[in-house]
Amino acid sequence: MSTPVAVKRPAEEWTPALDADGLRLVLERLRVWKPLVIEEIFDDLDAAIGNQTPPAATTVALIDRLRSHLKQLSDITVVDDRFPPTAEMTRLVERARPLREECTPAAHQQAVGLARRLAFVTADLVEELIEARYIKGAE
Repeated sequence: MSTPVAVKRPAEEWTPALDADGLRLVLERLRVWKPLVIEEIFDDLDAAIGNQTPPAATTVALIDRLRSHLKQLSDITVVDDRFPPTAEMTRLVERARPLREECTPAAHQQAVGLARRLAFVTADLVEELIEARYIKGAE
C-alpha cells in the first residue's frame, strides 16, 4: 500500500508590507519614540499643581514636559481604531490641543497658570486612560 503524497503548491513570492520610504518613516519614529513613564508624569503633575508654586527657573521646562506628556497621552487615546476613545477622552484630547499650542508666557505667574491648566487636563486624561485600562497606573 502506498501513502498518498500531497502536491506542494509553489510558494507565493513575498512582498514587504512597506517600501523603503515607509521603512525609513518607521525607523525615524522609533528613534524619537519615548516610553510612557507614568511616574514622571505624576512628578510633573505634582510640580505644577502640588503645594508649591513651580520656581521661575524651571517653569518653562515643566510646561514643555507637560506638553510632551499630553501629546503622548493624546496619541495613546486615539491610536487604535479597534478601541475608540470614550466621549470624555475625546473631550479631553480636544481641550488639550489648544493648550499644547499656546505660547509660553514670559511672565512667571501667567506661565504657572498655563502649566496648571496643562496639568489639570493631563491629570484628567491619565485618570480616564487608567480607568479604561489603556495604560497602567503607578505601581
